[in-house]
Amino acid sequence: MRDKYTHGHAASVIASHSSRTVENSLGYGMGRLRPGMTVLDLGCGPGTITTGIARLVAPGRVIAADNEPAVIAIAEDNARTQGVDNIDFQVMDGYDLALEDDSIDFAHAHQVLQHVSDPAAILTEMVRVTAPGGTIAVRDSDYSSFAWYPRLPELDQWMALYQATARGNGGEPDAGRYLLAWAHQAGLTDVTSTSSTWTYPAGEPARWWGAMWADRILNTDLASEILEAGLATRTELETINRAWIDWSEDPDAWFMVPSGELLARVPDDGK
Repeated sequence: MRDKYTHGHAASVIASHSSRTVENSLGYGMGRLRPGMTVLDLGCGPGTITTGIARLVAPGRVIAADNEPAVIAIAEDNARTQGVDNIDFQVMDGYDLALEDDSIDFAHAHQVLQHVSDPAAILTEMVRVTAPGGTIAVRDSDYSSFAWYPRLPELDQWMALYQATARGNGGEPDAGRYLLAWAHQAGLTDVTSTSSTWTYPAGEPARWWGAMWADRILNTDLASEILEAGLATRTELETINRAWIDWSEDPDAWFMVPSGELLARVPDDGK
């Protein structure tokens, strides 16, 4: 089973994902990582969180899994450049992990569950491969909770288009608020649910965020999917593109991205 990934893997998408680190994306779970652990990083993308995990658990191993071979190749290059050698990279289906039962100490998925049609099934598979007493750690953004200023109407349109496209692909862009419910559906009860944000204020952070989304709304799989579905015209996307640039240059620009987070301990009877 393979779900359609709304964002695709254009350069601007990879650049965005490459800004993620263990500190800014797994701060809620770093305290449970220990040297010698075996960790699964499911949906590892370009591997920038993965390398941080690998350093924390060395001499343990990290299994970096993604269903896109080209992205796995990028992650391998990043790890090689950084001299991190305790990562095993594998192309893998999150619904059918090619791993033994109880073989993982810590199973992690960052910004993954929002893109799948059956998040509870992914979590159930993560539970299967995680040893009793091990940890499941997931974090996903909640698009309806995004907040920004100035409140340009074109960015409201961007949000509506993204939400419609993501749901059309079977995903749930407001995944952050569902994590606890999905964990319960997967049989997890020993859970801690938190949240945190990324914030992009005026200056370089806003210019980076705005330029990235300006490209993504016009030149990536997201744009193609919007056009194919008849949700907007190319001219409308160009207008949104310009609005992102205008927003990014505003001296009062501000953007907040909230994410839900969940840590769950796998019980002895969790299998």
